[in-house]
Amino acid sequence: MSLMAARIRAIPSWQITLCLALLALGFLIAAQLAAEGPRIRYTTQERSPLVETALGLQTQQDDLKSRIVALRASIQGIEQQDTGAAATIKDLNTRLEEARIAGGLIPLTGTGIVMKLEDSTQPVPPDGNAADYLVTAADLRTVVAELWRSGAEAIAINGERLTTSSAIIDIGGSVLVNAAYLAGPFQISAIGPTDLFQRLSASAGFQDFVRTRRGSFGIGIAWAVPDSVDVPAFAGSVNLRESRAVPSPSSSPASGAP
Repeated sequence: MSLMAARIRAIPSWQITLCLALLALGFLIAAQLAAEGPRIRYTTQERSPLVETALGLQTQQDDLKSRIVALRASIQGIEQQDTGAAATIKDLNTRLEEARIAGGLIPLTGTGIVMKLEDSTQPVPPDGNAADYLVTAADLRTVVAELWRSGAEAIAINGERLTTSSAIIDIGGSVLVNAAYLAGPFQISAIGPTDLFQRLSASAGFQDFVRTRRGSFGIGIAWAVPDSVDVPAFAGSVNLRESRAVPSPSSSPASGAP
């Protein structure tokens, strides 16, 4: 026993230290190898589900992309439809506006002419007819007709807008225009082309009217061409439900004719 102890004491200390270090290293290597197997098995077992999950997410992403593309196409189609609908609505509004203008439902301002007709101040001769020296509905109808023929687009008499259903009729000492009773002097406002006055003045019918009514009976006929003429909107009812053409007396067969 003492001999063995003597031998142990004879071993250098560095050898003992080296032996202990190698022993510790071997223990660590063994522990590492023992743990490596479960780790590798764990990684291998979990890899397949992770791949399946990744593939599933990729499929969902591809599906979402397809849906996005389809929705964009739908939105583009709706936008194109809206463009077409907007164009249709704009066209309908334009046609409605034109119809309202033609029906006299919108006040207008533009170039044109303003005329004034007044009763004659000349004394009526003993053999004359006093009615010939007054402005009548026939005079107003003649001037209005000549204005339409000359290209007038809107006409008003003393603020009463004329439409296709307007009537100009003598009622006692006044003139009925639409549903308003008007008294002279009569102001006729007309909107039309810039050369409306030149067209009216060149009309043979208007020349004959001025020559007869002013030259023979002294009816006051004056006109002006302002920079701007205002014509109000029609204020009456537009509930015309039915209409038909009425033949003129000249085209009707004479009474008693075979």
